[in-house]
Amino acid sequence: MLDTNSRVTPRRRLPAPLDALALSREQRQRVHMAAAVLLDYPDATWFAKLPTVRALVAPLPEPARAPLEVFMDAAVQASASPSSGWEQRYVVTFDLKRKCSLYLTYYATGDTRKRGTALVTILEAYRAAGWEFDADELPDYLPAVLEFSAMSDSEIAAALLSSHREGIEVLRAALEEIDSPWAGVVRAVTLSLPRIDEATRERYLALISEGPPTETVGLSFLGLPGVRDALPPFSAREHA
Repeated sequence: MLDTNSRVTPRRRLPAPLDALALSREQRQRVHMAAAVLLDYPDATWFAKLPTVRALVAPLPEPARAPLEVFMDAAVQASASPSSGWEQRYVVTFDLKRKCSLYLTYYATGDTRKRGTALVTILEAYRAAGWEFDADELPDYLPAVLEFSAMSDSEIAAALLSSHREGIEVLRAALEEIDSPWAGVVRAVTLSLPRIDEATRERYLALISEGPPTETVGLSFLGLPGVRDALPPFSAREHA
């Protein structure tokens, strides 16, 4: 029997990916558009959008709808208290924790030289689907990719989201581990995605164990123009 000073501890049991829900295309679009809004920065404009989002998710089946509604209930309750620190909690969660990044390419490439190529690839995916990315965020920002999935009829949009499934699963697991209210939003997203194969599952578990690559090269991909005032927080605008 080990004494209390032992350095030997049980291995942490890694969470398994969630099974997919059988959702129609319209239901999946509703989940993705709702999550696109709910995962954005929670300023005053964001709180004003919640009634619209609540109406958007109302027709969804309970397993997809409930985590989104629970999250919105928590947000509304927090907004009633000026000292709730909801915005600060968002920053601490998504900007200061490596495994809680909202930038999808970060999970596969970290801040390495490969990330620039990955971001260009995502921009090309938008364009191949007939859309032009126009926002203040990077093109791999999860709410932007979710909005693209919700608004585009192209198979490229679904493929773009699915190709970053491992990162989304890592984000969900990390948020659940710290009991974050945003975990329910990402959980709804993962439930809306197709069932993953064993190879993807293994990559997901490896990412949870090891985290994103850590080579830092001072990358700078900012400067993308755009506005964020409409209900969809990003403007992946379809070409005329």
